Amino acid sequence: MNSLLALRGPRPIWVGTAAATVVLLSLLLLYTSRLQTTTSRVITPDHVKHIVTDPTYVDVSSTQGNLNTINVDAKLVHDVSQYFIDFPLQPPYKDHFGELGQRTRVLRDWLISADESQDPATKTLLMNAVERVAVSLYPFLEKPNRQNITQGRVADLRASFEPGSAGIVIPTSNKTLRFAAHLIGSLRSVLKSTLPIQVVYAGDNDLTPDSRERLSQLVESGPPLEFLDILTVFDDSTLQLQSGGWAIKAFAALGSRFERVILADADAVFFQQPEVLLDHEAFVRTGALLFHDRLLWPGAFKERHEWWESQIRQPSPALNISLVWTEWYAEEGDSGLVVLDKSRMDIFTGLFHIGWQNSYSVREETTYKITYGDKETWWFGLELVGAGYEFSDHYGGIVGWPQLDDKGRQKVCSFVIAHVDAKGRLLWYNGSLLKNKGKSDMADVYEVPTNWMIDAEWQKGATKQDMSCMVGGEMRNLTQEELGVMDRSIELAKILDAKIHPA
Repeated sequence: MNSLLALRGPRPIWVGTAAATVVLLSLLLLYTSRLQTTTSRVITPDHVKHIVTDPTYVDVSSTQGNLNTINVDAKLVHDVSQYFIDFPLQPPYKDHFGELGQRTRVLRDWLISADESQDPATKTLLMNAVERVAVSLYPFLEKPNRQNITQGRVADLRASFEPGSAGIVIPTSNKTLRFAAHLIGSLRSVLKSTLPIQVVYAGDNDLTPDSRERLSQLVESGPPLEFLDILTVFDDSTLQLQSGGWAIKAFAALGSRFERVILADADAVFFQQPEVLLDHEAFVRTGALLFHDRLLWPGAFKERHEWWESQIRQPSPALNISLVWTEWYAEEGDSGLVVLDKSRMDIFTGLFHIGWQNSYSVREETTYKITYGDKETWWFGLELVGAGYEFSDHYGGIVGWPQLDDKGRQKVCSFVIAHVDAKGRLLWYNGSLLKNKGKSDMADVYEVPTNWMIDAEWQKGATKQDMSCMVGGEMRNLTQEELGVMDRSIELAKILDAKIHPA
């Protein structure tokens, strides 16, 4: 709440007092049932910037109160929405991530109340406030080129989701076309997945019509390949997605027609059908399944952790069990695969925050400077808006080939990060079917991996092009089924290389 009440920029004292009072009254109005869950206040000073935290706080996402029982005061809703619009979050953005999360929680609760309200006037009041505030907080929600808006930008976006639908979304450009072809081919022809696949790109210069046609021809069974130009969904003036690389991923997830989205990097490799992700217990519970990165370099990025802690005042249960949060390991998320249910309002509005972190000004100033690309934006955005999410139980492992270290211990080495399902079986890895996609002289080198390891010690290569190893754990063999999937996927990849890039 403190961040929500913090006014920005010089103004008369009475203006700040009045605006702060309006917001405080509104929050008391909207969150009465939540505030009652805190019966005692034991305050604890935080070691970062002396933040005072309340360990008895109960997050909005953990309560099941019916907001529809709250009487909505029209003037307060108007005043709060006007406050958000009149006092936007200005650069530098580094200290505003948490405050934007708090504002988005209010936006989310208005949406929930509007959905639950049986009173047309109340519904209209809340949706009008939502539409005004959402575009103010997140300018990319504006439709590009002044396209027709039928109900409102947020309402139109929600209406574009097909109820009950699920599908795979693969952001792709001409640069990653080859890997996308390998992934699509493996999903359809090797794993026999029948989930619809949507390829997302940022204009014809990003993925040319000829490239799209080549990809279309790869699909011989199941639903035809779909394509979505993300520049037709969101206003690119604040995004600059054609040159944004990873930045397109958040908007691909948000803009896709699928309600349940399996967002995969083009260089992801699957051992199992992606359909199993939709039944993963963590996804069913929370609507957001994420995967951990490798446990590396504890304490090496002090500024990063101090920044996270300055923005997260009340960490969720999911974050409190994170070794990155509690022991300051370097990197939390491997965003090569993200599974999201946009029918859940906390996930839907969480994607707004994730998108904002990947917008041009914010990523150039903060996000991609303090962390690496989009990797940490997923859990960070969901955390800050109070959305439910869970990580897979294990930190990143490895799939590769056996070696011995200088102490005679068995280790597994390669250039990829591997992940397992809820039962500890290999599910997918991040890094492409190539043996080492990072080296130009190995651009056509394929090799079926034979072993894997997880929950052990990493020996990280000096650069992304250097081999890394995992040592000190149980070295396991790939099953015959897993070897078969890899072998068939690699053989198909070689055929597809000739189709995608004919001599």
